[in-house]
Amino acid sequence: MKIHEFQAKEMLRSHGIQVPKGGPATSGEEAVEVARRVGNGPWVIKAQVHAGGRGKAGGILMASSLHEVGEVSSRLLGARLATVQSGPQGHLVKKVLVEEAVQVERELYAGVVVDRSEGRAVLLLSASGGVEIETLAKERPHEIVREFLEPWGELPSFRARRACFALGLDGEVRSQVEKALRGLCSLFHEEDCTLAEINPLAITKEGVVLALDAKINLDDNALFRHPSWFQLRDPEEEDPLEVEARDYGLSYVKMDGTIGCMVNGAGLAMATMDVVLQVGARPANFLDVGGGAREEVVSRAFEILLKDPKVKVILVNIFGGITRGDVLARGIVDAASKLQVHVPIVVRLEGTNAQEGHRILEESGLRIHVAKSMVEAAKLASTLGRN
Repeated sequence: MKIHEFQAKEMLRSHGIQVPKGGPATSGEEAVEVARRVGNGPWVIKAQVHAGGRGKAGGILMASSLHEVGEVSSRLLGARLATVQSGPQGHLVKKVLVEEAVQVERELYAGVVVDRSEGRAVLLLSASGGVEIETLAKERPHEIVREFLEPWGELPSFRARRACFALGLDGEVRSQVEKALRGLCSLFHEEDCTLAEINPLAITKEGVVLALDAKINLDDNALFRHPSWFQLRDPEEEDPLEVEARDYGLSYVKMDGTIGCMVNGAGLAMATMDVVLQVGARPANFLDVGGGAREEVVSRAFEILLKDPKVKVILVNIFGGITRGDVLARGIVDAASKLQVHVPIVVRLEGTNAQEGHRILEESGLRIHVAKSMVEAAKLASTLGRN
């Protein structure tokens, strides 16, 4: 789950990390009031959308007077901001963050993610703040300092100090950065994050360390531990199909391809997308209907896939274990009949009662193509998608 920058900064503040003075606003008048509370200008006005690259897209602007704060905020609010991450459709700006502008002496990057190859959370730190970490990792990986967290989420003092020394930090600034890094690691663990990033972590001309921008993603699987998260969610910033799928209890992530994938099991779903890419096509989504998928679940999944106008063919890859293959096949036929599916369906069905399932699919009279393997199914889906 993504949250807005102003929400992320509240989390940072609660873990002892300093952020610029400021607050959110939903109108030009409210923005002016926030600016008054912050103090004398200049101020920074930042569009609050769930997408990176706001600065390059014109979503981060300066204001030197209260009148300009209101004017700039009013111009951003209600506009659609298209960034490199949002696509051409952009995001509707409903809130802005009004903050004090600070004079920056140096910018750092700090972020915590899960290193899946190591099975541990890792702190990434770089002297090149303000740039995309993916670009830095690709072009100048030697500039990234890595320090692993303890299993209980702690970054020991000696590791924080070692990371700071690697960047040439010393004195009071080093102490402030150490505190910020340990607070960020604590936040990542306690708030069940999948990403906790400060970019840039700035050192001002006065020697104060501030988090100028923050990005935090929360693990949806931990919602039961954090009831307060429901107040942080902004459904209007999320893809409508992903919201609808979540309400149905489906694991769905929209992508930019044309092959709509319906699979039971997250691992099989990932493998299916890999095979689709291998044959030269692109998946339109990740969709896991679960190991015990029934007719109602299959029907809901078809509804979600058909609402994506980019989907040219549906690829169903099912392994019948808990649920028998013949039951799944009847569910696919019934759902496809009721919904009047207008695109070809390719089905790869294996497992319990798979042969009976194949017979049901082949005798359905619908545009259902049965494949014997994942590769065959992906190739057939790719071909049908081009016709």
